[in-house]
Amino acid sequence: MAAPPRPRVSPLLWLGAATLALGGQLRREWRAGPFHRLAIAGPNPKGLAARPHDPRPANPAAGERLLQGRFDLAGETLDPGPGGDPWNLACPSRAFAEALHGFGWLPDLLAVDEAGPREALRLWLHWRRQFGRPAAFGWTGLALERRLFHLACAAPALLPLASELEGALYLGDLARQARHLRRDPGDPGRVLERLAAQALAGVTLAGPAGERLMRGALRRLERLAAEAVLPDGVHATRSPERGLELLFDLLTLDDALSQRGAPAPVEIARAIDRLSGAVRFFALPVRRAPRFHGGEAAAPERVARALALDAARAAPVKGAPYGAFERLQSQRLSVAADVGRPPEGGWSTAACAQPASVEIACGGRRLIVASAWSAAAPATAERLRGPEGGSCLALGEAWPATPLRGLPARTFGACLVGGEAAIKAVRQETDDAVWVEIASEAWRRPFGFDHARRLFLDLAADELRGEDQLTPAARGRPRGPVPYAIRFQLAPQVSASVAVDGRSALIKPPGGAAWRLRSDAPQTSLQPGVLFEDGAHHQIQVLTLLGEVSPTAGAKVRWKLSRDEAEPPA
Repeated sequence: MAAPPRPRVSPLLWLGAATLALGGQLRREWRAGPFHRLAIAGPNPKGLAARPHDPRPANPAAGERLLQGRFDLAGETLDPGPGGDPWNLACPSRAFAEALHGFGWLPDLLAVDEAGPREALRLWLHWRRQFGRPAAFGWTGLALERRLFHLACAAPALLPLASELEGALYLGDLARQARHLRRDPGDPGRVLERLAAQALAGVTLAGPAGERLMRGALRRLERLAAEAVLPDGVHATRSPERGLELLFDLLTLDDALSQRGAPAPVEIARAIDRLSGAVRFFALPVRRAPRFHGGEAAAPERVARALALDAARAAPVKGAPYGAFERLQSQRLSVAADVGRPPEGGWSTAACAQPASVEIACGGRRLIVASAWSAAAPATAERLRGPEGGSCLALGEAWPATPLRGLPARTFGACLVGGEAAIKAVRQETDDAVWVEIASEAWRRPFGFDHARRLFLDLAADELRGEDQLTPAARGRPRGPVPYAIRFQLAPQVSASVAVDGRSALIKPPGGAAWRLRSDAPQTSLQPGVLFEDGAHHQIQVLTLLGEVSPTAGAKVRWKLSRDEAEPPA
């Protein structure tokens, strides 16, 4: 399996990365010193002004395991035992350490009757003793952002159990971490999430400490909301999961503001409405978010909670023109298609180079997933961020866009570069069918071919017909025959078998009817694959149509997904 190609990075970008890296080192040294600690000291909070509630569903079973000292995070386990101290043990991986210091496990622990909050308070006190200074691990990036959010939501449950001194330290730490987060550069693609955490801390805390934090964060939130949330509700990273998680953050903030009698600013309310509409667009009828651009398939109970909180109950739209997604829907088939370019700049740190990728559900079950890669996957899985990990067409071992590496990646994040090629989509509908044509120039620069993917959904027959066509570009430079692969990443627990003639494959989802994929490709192959989800890797199968594209005539592959004739109709 090929490693990601190295991108072409301009000398100016290298110079900028080196300059910012030097500035970052200076900032780290500054944050470790006494002057920074003095700068984030500020006034002490006067108590709680609101009792924020995170609407995400908690998992009491996971909370019970935490009570027994078992931490299952990022696909790995740390077991200090009942009453143990996880902060004194070596973490299995950096991803595990970030999840541990992010306190994302806190809602599950608080869901366990009276014992959960007492254990949560004990763990926080242990964390504070070892990592309570800004120079310690976990005082930057995602871990800091999520810890601030979760500690603000946990304050109403923990403060009644704390002594007067512990309560004062807890509230003071909330204010300090919020002020520190305001000065931490962090991931530019998470600007709204970071501001929401700061604003939530400010809304929660009473007195001048909270007022200052709240006013400053809300002003920036209102100014940047339209940039992070597109008019159709798609998150600027083009990740459906990121949009869902941001929606929960903003709903938490909106509820806390209402408790203080302060309605949310107009732009924040508008962002909530738009994000809710996007969740409805992506969720029907599978009740899971499709996997695009580093996002995972959110758990059904999370999606169900977001849908239940959607006050507008607006009918789902058929397309997302600003976010560049299309949905094709029949009685039994649901197709989501990526019809746009990868996001740009700081929004692309988890984006994928998988043009025209599709996700398909049949009978309410996932059958084919759009991408096997996740932003939470280990670095060794980076190859799956390209065409090899998508349900899309690939040419040779090239990528249509490549992630930054080395110093530029450490400075700016692993942004995609070279993904500016034009991609256009046209949708047409009749009473009997829906079809979408996606025209992409993503493969023009590496190989000199234009790619068109056509998707035709027969509403009456519940049948999806696809066509992938490669043609020599007018100004391109085809470099001889190139192997192509049209991949379909099968969802976990979905099995497949290739027919003897090599022209079709039988696909069986668990507990559902079988479906058959037919094609006129020269070869149909079934290969092992891996998919990253919920902090773990899952062994899956990848159905692949193989062939070779001619430098003069191009290539055309037609494929069809329909119910297997051996299965009785529903």
